Amino acid sequence: MANAILPHALPSALDAYPGVTLLSLDCFDTLLWRDVHAPRDLFGALGEANLLQRGWAEQAARNNAAVSHRRNEVHIDEIYAELMPLASAAERRAAVQDELDAEARHCFAFTPTVELMRAAKARGIETIIVSDTYLDEKQLRGLITAAAGEEVAGLIGRIFCSSHYGKAKSEGLYEPVLKALKLAPEKILHIGDNKKADVDGVAPFGVNTLHLKQFTEGTEQRIRLESAISNIFHATEAGLAITHQPHRATIAANEPRMSDTAEVLGYTTLGPALLGFDRWLEEEAAALQAQNGGTVHAVFLMRDGHLPQLVHEARGRTGHAVEISRFTATAASLRTAEAVEHYVQREILSDLRAVAQQLLLPAPEAAKLLKDHNRPLPFMRAVQEPQRMRRITAASRAFADRLVAHVRKEVNPAKGDTLMLVDLGYNGSVQNDIDGLLAGALGVKVAGRYLLLREQSRSGLDKKGFIGHDDYDCAALESLCANVAVLEQLCTAAQGSVVDYEKDGTAIRRGNSIKSRQSAVRDRVQEGCLRFVRDEGKAIIRAAAPTHETVMWRRAAAAVLGRLMYVPLGSELAVLGEFEHDINLGVDNTVSLFDPAIAKKGLRQRGLFYMKGAERMYLPAELHGEGLALKLSLLAQRRFAMPLKYQDFVDNSISLPLIVADGNQVSTGNVTATPTHDGYYLAPIPIGDSRFSVGVQFGQLYDYVQVESAVFMPVETFLSDKIQHGTGEIDALPSLEGMDQVAPHLFRCENEFSFMMVPPPPRQGDRPMMLAIAFRPIAARAPAAPAPATTTLMGAVA
Repeated sequence: MANAILPHALPSALDAYPGVTLLSLDCFDTLLWRDVHAPRDLFGALGEANLLQRGWAEQAARNNAAVSHRRNEVHIDEIYAELMPLASAAERRAAVQDELDAEARHCFAFTPTVELMRAAKARGIETIIVSDTYLDEKQLRGLITAAAGEEVAGLIGRIFCSSHYGKAKSEGLYEPVLKALKLAPEKILHIGDNKKADVDGVAPFGVNTLHLKQFTEGTEQRIRLESAISNIFHATEAGLAITHQPHRATIAANEPRMSDTAEVLGYTTLGPALLGFDRWLEEEAAALQAQNGGTVHAVFLMRDGHLPQLVHEARGRTGHAVEISRFTATAASLRTAEAVEHYVQREILSDLRAVAQQLLLPAPEAAKLLKDHNRPLPFMRAVQEPQRMRRITAASRAFADRLVAHVRKEVNPAKGDTLMLVDLGYNGSVQNDIDGLLAGALGVKVAGRYLLLREQSRSGLDKKGFIGHDDYDCAALESLCANVAVLEQLCTAAQGSVVDYEKDGTAIRRGNSIKSRQSAVRDRVQEGCLRFVRDEGKAIIRAAAPTHETVMWRRAAAAVLGRLMYVPLGSELAVLGEFEHDINLGVDNTVSLFDPAIAKKGLRQRGLFYMKGAERMYLPAELHGEGLALKLSLLAQRRFAMPLKYQDFVDNSISLPLIVADGNQVSTGNVTATPTHDGYYLAPIPIGDSRFSVGVQFGQLYDYVQVESAVFMPVETFLSDKIQHGTGEIDALPSLEGMDQVAPHLFRCENEFSFMMVPPPPRQGDRPMMLAIAFRPIAARAPAAPAPATTTLMGAVA
């Protein structure tokens, strides 16, 4: 069995082979790595040739070589002869060079491999390259030099390319290599990432081999899913590769040595996203400096700006932590009657308790206001009373003074400086409320820079998003923002939200309602993120920085965040399983991020539409264990804003026979049951104002049936687009006639007359009710055999 080696162990690989005098390396994904997921993704960066055309041309060239020349390996010139059959030789040479230039822009040398080559040189051991490639020796050496630099290229002796010999390593390429080397095979150690080529194809010649496992299985799955998600969010764009994964080398070199799943989550997902964000912040600060003059202050809005600030500082930069929450920003914005009315009109259909608290009224007055005016319109009129309005606006003006004092205390900007507000996003609501206040009171310019930006209105303020409107359509941004709560909980500071300030600007916080265990887990996630920031770049050797670096990190960030939000791994959900989301509105509300138990029941009762109306903040996580197809359905619907309804998912149905009785009359009929999820069906049965009993004649259709649930609910609740789990539901209390329960939820029907009788619930006035039964057919009843035909014998008449 072949030995395997992980990337971080490469520098010491020769230690186990004291008799080796030659180091043989594969090139791509061993020495040269790409910052794309798969080699074919690079074809998106070519000129006029698209991804599919380049792939088709290569396959055609290989087919032609196999038929005409009895070889499977081809040269790049043969590929471009198929791709551009009518082009001149000069045009083809230019196109080939364009591909080589694209490779050079996206390739780099993997540091652990280069360290191994340096160790070999120190021992007097030559390094050669044996590569399965359509490039020739000159082209491949030139590519290594262009991508990794002269020093790395200078560590390489001879280069052997499959295109020259017409066969790959798996087809015996190492036979002519050994002849050319004139060296005993046991003196050679060959290392490569492809087991079939670099071990199975080389070891039979007696050469020592090691299989370089770039990634563990879990890591490989995660980055493969990131690539898939990236394809959903990013259209093909001229000059750009299909996917970008600039973090893959850093993760390969370090993740296998990490055992804490919380730290791994921070390292592999938050690390790439927030590092890319901070690189962009650096560019934006320079642009603001050039535009506005003065000093640009990076002002991180707490609490969610906590981890972005730590990343900023880990990269050797200075940032200011300023505690401004949605509550305090809104409180400081109610300085005029118009502002108060606008706020109340916007929020009046939500929690009036939170609205009353936001208006900064004394607690006794707020309590009396809620008691006397607990409906929207009376509440609005009470707020508009002149004396009350004057108290609200005066309190807001005083609050605004204290907020400005806080910013002055923490940042102390000079007039003409720029405050670059930094936050995760996603609407910039805080900036909407305080932009003019800070600009006027401090004499500064204000700009908002966000990880995710999806403005709900055209504010006209200076706002940009790393992942924002400049690069993504609104549906893409909305699909990412829908689950931003999981990102907020991982990035936030372990402290209560600010609710006010002392006169000198000291922040006053309410108590932290989040569990201490959650904070401890979050600390480990954040440390993983910071460790990635410290490690990034150490595994990469480039001749020059890529020109597409900002685009590369932006696309990578969108992919890793989209993957976490819609296709989380089981190990990640184990970390996040006990997290709660702090609403951050000045009240002590927390909401579970996700609940798999509710999801399983909801899916069986309503399919994916159970999510409408749910208050939990990380709903895609609830689909773990339900299959990738369901997760991708949800992502596609949100990403492309598909106007789908429940009936669009119904492509078959069951006509379920019923007996309906009201105490005086009995009738029979059928109801149409429609599919939900995992083989379950939903049968909605109207029962009027709770006057009808219903007999569900399962026996006519099934020998065995699984009944997940039987509940009553108001008809308007059932028909609503937003159903909250358990709201208004009454469990049914059925009796069984000719049916036996043989396991939880599983029933056997004795014969075709077996049925489940469901009496109505207590009446709720004349409110129309619905019986909703979720069931799954297990074994259909065989159709009854036809009666045997009879024969009448007639005697002869004499």
